[in-house]
Amino acid sequence: MLENIRILLVDDHAIMRSSLGMLLESYGARIVGEAATGEEAIAQAQALKPDVILMDITLPGMDGVEATRRITAEWAQARVVALTMHAEEVYLSPFLEAGGAGYIRKSAADRDVLDAIQKVVQGQTILDTQSVQDLLKHGRKSADAQEALASLSERERDVLVRVVRGFTSSEIGEQLNISPRTVDTYRARIMQKLGLEHRHQLVEYAVKNHLLD
Repeated sequence: MLENIRILLVDDHAIMRSSLGMLLESYGARIVGEAATGEEAIAQAQALKPDVILMDITLPGMDGVEATRRITAEWAQARVVALTMHAEEVYLSPFLEAGGAGYIRKSAADRDVLDAIQKVVQGQTILDTQSVQDLLKHGRKSADAQEALASLSERERDVLVRVVRGFTSSEIGEQLNISPRTVDTYRARIMQKLGLEHRHQLVEYAVKNHLLD
């Protein structure tokens, strides 16, 4: 099934590398190297040029996302598949943006892992079912955030930026020639439109949407 596919295993747990290696070799794959850290993964990938790199996300020191980014930057043909325990979408998007070719949970069935390796070698990008659902959910959230931002008036954006920069209501009022009470009204309206409750959330929102650039 995996005849002569050359695989590099990257996981900081030796027992995981051993058990996974035995499984893959039983289906004809060749384990050409192993790495326990991101730095080792980069060195092994450059030296061995494997067909597939199975990459854990959580590694000591440099994580799997950064290791993948550096590997694909140096070697565009690299096919890196995350085989990870993390189900959170926060890991999925950065990994794919780093050049990852697949994302599979360690809880996936053996057959799913084998199929993923085969398809990645053929040039496909593979996500397990939960990963697809996470991406769709993220897409909906991003669309909602853009829609909320578009709903803000120019004056509301002016107030938002000044609030995030740390100005008081009185200072903002002086800058915009409105009363502090009006500033507070704008602030409450902005928070309601964006679905936020705390100032730190407003700061995060402004940074993510490049409102301070």
